Amino acid sequence: MISIRGLAHRYDGLPVLKLEEWHVAAGERWLVIGPSGSGKTTLLHLIAGLVRPSAGEISVKGSVGIVFQALHLVSHLSARGNLRLAQYLAHAPQDDRRIDETLAALGVAEKADRRPAELSQGERQRVALARAVVNRPTLLLADEPTANLDDAAASRAIELLLAQADRHEATLVVATHDSRVKKHFVKTLQL
Repeated sequence: MISIRGLAHRYDGLPVLKLEEWHVAAGERWLVIGPSGSGKTTLLHLIAGLVRPSAGEISVKGSVGIVFQALHLVSHLSARGNLRLAQYLAHAPQDDRRIDETLAALGVAEKADRRPAELSQGERQRVALARAVVNRPTLLLADEPTANLDDAAASRAIELLLAQADRHEATLVVATHDSRVKKHFVKTLQL
């Protein structure tokens, strides 16, 4: 699913990430941990193809869905519109039935016509997760999905990620510095 060799990345000439080797098999659940500034977000962006590495090789098989730390929901679009945009950008058919099923699976079907500003933080996170899985990716990436959440909401967020990965038979990689998340994962990459 993911194969990395000799990976290094720099921003403005400064090294932010170095990873000699890492392999993730299809269906695995991985937690990428490390302090702020250790390169967790950079690694996810490299895996997703949003950034090109300064050196090394990354091979990713299958399609990718990502939940960003800053959710990046389009403010003038409804929840449904944000999912339609994800389908459009992936060159997938506009499938309102799939959108409605995805929103329902995450408990926000009744919020489908609301814009992000009209949703609670937890509802925005669920819409962002729905956007990440609406195209049924084989790899689901999540960057700091429990940031700024209390214990109960953090636990629900991780359970939702795990449930959606199971539902779509997707490999899951979660990057965080939140120690509360560790109990949900067996495989860990320390940066």
